Amino acid sequence: MSNYSNKTLELTRLALLIAMNCVSAYIVIPLPFSLSPIVLQTLVVNLVAFLLSPKQAFVTMFVYILIGLVGIPVFTGGSAGPAKIFGPTGGYIWGYLVAAVLIAWLKGNKYNFKRYASIGVGLGIPVIYLLGAIQLKLLTDMNWEAVFLTGVLPFIPLDIVKCIVAVILAKPIGKIFNRGY
Repeated sequence: MSNYSNKTLELTRLALLIAMNCVSAYIVIPLPFSLSPIVLQTLVVNLVAFLLSPKQAFVTMFVYILIGLVGIPVFTGGSAGPAKIFGPTGGYIWGYLVAAVLIAWLKGNKYNFKRYASIGVGLGIPVIYLLGAIQLKLLTDMNWEAVFLTGVLPFIPLDIVKCIVAVILAKPIGKIFNRGY
């Protein structure tokens, strides 16, 4: 395959994962007691990390953030703009970027279910929660207990499930992406 073909394939993969992330932001289950709803994005963020190199994961998530920052409604529930990314729940979006890069960096070069699941659940999810909770705390009058009870705890079980689903999907999608899994 020529270098041109490889670059085209890489850009196609990144564009597909950016698009998947944008669409996943619209799959929302609102929680009446929380500023943050349940979204499908954590599954896609993990897929980005499991399928791409750290540099590619960074570019994918950064472009997604830029798209939303300029006003295209790609954030949770169709929101967009600086107010979202720098608002109370914007830390979760920054967490997606950091988590995707860290997971991609630590996952290794060959698919391994246990390693992927351990890194996704043990590192990726906590990084997203940590950055999300810090920004939520800094921009609201909530105490740390309230931040934990509304911005972290309700999401843990389903985020673990979404992470495991991403691990399962990474193998067949990786084969389609021709990554040698």
